[in-house]
Amino acid sequence: MLAAFALACKLNQQHSCKVAGASNSAISSDGLAAHIKQVEHELEMLAWPGRDWVAPRKASDAASGAAPMLDVLIVGAGEYNWTGQCGLAVAFGLMRERVTNVLCLDENEPGREGPWTTYARMVTLRTPKHLTGLDYGMPSLTFQAYYEARFGREAWQQLDKIPKELWMEYLLWYRSVLGIPVQNGTKVCRVEPLQPSSASGGFRITVQRGGAGEPELLYARKVVLATGIQGGGEWHVPAFIRESVPRWLYAHTSEAIDFEAMKGKRVAILGGGASAFDNAQHALSCGAGEVHVFVRRKELPRVNPIRKMEFAGFMKHFSDLDDASKYAGINHFLKFNQPPTNDTFNRAAAYPNFELHTGSEWQALEPTGDGKQVRIHSAKGDEGLFDFLVISTGFLTNHALRPELAAVADGIATWADRFSPPAGQLRNPLIDDHPYLGPSFEFQEKQPGAAPYLSSIYAFNYSALASLGLSASALSGSKYALPKLVNGITRSLFLEDAPTLLEEFLAYDEPEFVGVWPRATSCPPAASA
Repeated sequence: MLAAFALACKLNQQHSCKVAGASNSAISSDGLAAHIKQVEHELEMLAWPGRDWVAPRKASDAASGAAPMLDVLIVGAGEYNWTGQCGLAVAFGLMRERVTNVLCLDENEPGREGPWTTYARMVTLRTPKHLTGLDYGMPSLTFQAYYEARFGREAWQQLDKIPKELWMEYLLWYRSVLGIPVQNGTKVCRVEPLQPSSASGGFRITVQRGGAGEPELLYARKVVLATGIQGGGEWHVPAFIRESVPRWLYAHTSEAIDFEAMKGKRVAILGGGASAFDNAQHALSCGAGEVHVFVRRKELPRVNPIRKMEFAGFMKHFSDLDDASKYAGINHFLKFNQPPTNDTFNRAAAYPNFELHTGSEWQALEPTGDGKQVRIHSAKGDEGLFDFLVISTGFLTNHALRPELAAVADGIATWADRFSPPAGQLRNPLIDDHPYLGPSFEFQEKQPGAAPYLSSIYAFNYSALASLGLSASALSGSKYALPKLVNGITRSLFLEDAPTLLEEFLAYDEPEFVGVWPRATSCPPAASA
């Protein structure tokens, strides 16, 4: 916790001078220190009932004997999340409900969680600055409150969108001030049930620390996959690129890319969505000689359906629709790529060495004999030689692609297993590969009774889109998604422990009232002389 707070303070010092409208006094640490005290005071006021209630358990496992068992293991405190905060918010929500035997795991080191300091190459978040959700209704935990404490209200009013670095600083502060338990440098390799025939037997989780360390085992009753976009499948590079271009000549936008090495070079980007233009403007700002964005469509996407979905009714109750309505709604949603934000597009287009090629689907790629360049042939002909290709072709949702789910993937129900479109409506394979989730993001069995343990694994990632709409798949949906997940987990824990809890309740006989009647006999007061 102290390490996270120290890192947040360091980032504070690095970025505070860049905020327009902020006075020197507002930028000082005094404002944030006072705000932290306000958060702590509000947490104290909201702490009732303040006792933990989940009984400790031990795992019965031949590999380790009776090892301590976490109530909830949360995979992803940033590294796995495109939004970079889902795991932290899940942990806080559980802690508020007095489920405190929880742990978040993240593969990266502190300050490197999530995409914000790695492969997120936009300047600001795309989401409106007023977003809420991680706060669970506590105003002092909102980004706006944090920002105003650091920079003042006037600076907030002048702010358009949230700079990505400031969002990362806010997440580090959130983690620190709430005391969320996070174990960094830990990769989850495998999740498997301890008792495959039981819904409450718990899990053995194989992890690896420090990159090349020996595998270690953790145990948990519930597992939350707060693993963002890629956590439901994998980033996608079309086969014709993988099969025809040397690996050193291309990278997906989700990967580390040395843009500094592209100074003066000719760069081609495939894709017309927001990420393509994020990478284009970033490459140009790093000194790329030319950047060309190639788009299959004749026009760039202009409509962002997420904006129409961002109202309380839709975000809260999409999951209550019947399956046919969900399927039709997500089928429409998937027809759209997320367009670039206007500021990102304008930032890229302002460079004279930027070019946009619409209606230019790549048809063939020819590496040069020396392996240093690639010739691109598009639907419009020979586009010339390029020094590097950046692939912005999104991701595939399919839980079978996740290595950590190899032991359980075959038993997970998908939309293809559970739903058949009505007559006249075509199937959409992109939807069919999504897991068919329960109301609290829990996996469901492909064959009833074959894998009951799946109800204790929660897919709080982009693969929840088809079943629960804008939820773990978008930052704006977190306000309504987080309570559904937290309530589902606590409900499951309570029902599993109900026999013991009820037995303790029936045996409870601790006196609360200590009054005595008839009142005790006492001597009359002595007569005065």
